Amino acid sequence: MIEANFYTPTDEGVQCLLCPHHCRIREGSRGLCRSRECRDGKLYALSYGRPCALAVDPVEKKPLNRFMPGTYCLSLSCTGCNLSCRWCQNSDISQVAPEEADSTSLSPEAVVEMCLRRGLPSIAYTYTEPFTWWEYMFDIAAIAHDKGLKNILVSAGYVEKEPLREFLPYLDAANIDIKAMDEDIYCKYCGASLTPVLDNILAMREAGVHVEITNLLVTGLNDSEEHIGMLCRWMADNGLQDVPLHFSRYFPRYKMKEPGPTPARTLFRARETALSHGILNVYLGNV
Repeated sequence: MIEANFYTPTDEGVQCLLCPHHCRIREGSRGLCRSRECRDGKLYALSYGRPCALAVDPVEKKPLNRFMPGTYCLSLSCTGCNLSCRWCQNSDISQVAPEEADSTSLSPEAVVEMCLRRGLPSIAYTYTEPFTWWEYMFDIAAIAHDKGLKNILVSAGYVEKEPLREFLPYLDAANIDIKAMDEDIYCKYCGASLTPVLDNILAMREAGVHVEITNLLVTGLNDSEEHIGMLCRWMADNGLQDVPLHFSRYFPRYKMKEPGPTPARTLFRARETALSHGILNVYLGNV
């Protein structure tokens, strides 16, 4: 096991400082992400070196449409997520503990070697929430950076400032999923909050990371012109008009069986709304 970063001891165990949840974890217990456990007064990263998913993907699948288009990346994931989205598309690996999913043992060096051997120019940390396996991602990214590979993050962006700041020197591109421009939706449907996500997008942009944004449109929840307009105005107000914006179609998954799939016309309308707000690059996903 690898000792985790970003925690402080408490009288009853530890407090994790990786993300805004700041989980207080008793001895023998785990945080909300299920992958960080307190043992003997220390916090351990249980999923380190245990990827549950490996694939070769087109970079456009991340989705990244304006970063090394036409190339492929090595996609990698471990179990764990610090959000609990009711519509999670990968709940079989994101909403489980490391021991509850099939996995293999793979060192950071072996991951980079696998990527180089296949002639792939980048590694994508994806499918679940990579920040919950920060230590493994960081070690891979540092080696990959030294070998001339690009590092791609696919994330909900729910992380504290210090872990993000330490990772930024190795990060080349990111797609951040904004669930909705609404704190109540974040709290009720995802168990998180919006403000840290927006702050982290701006921090990535300021650090020179190529950023793209995804917004999954769920019928009757976040698909109104008002919601889409709020997202686009925030982007415009922060000089992000050139950031590619992906509106993605929702399908019933996990704990959310209704409504049915997002009508295609909703996505077409969202695209027109975004363009009318001055967003320059708008794409539709899952259609």
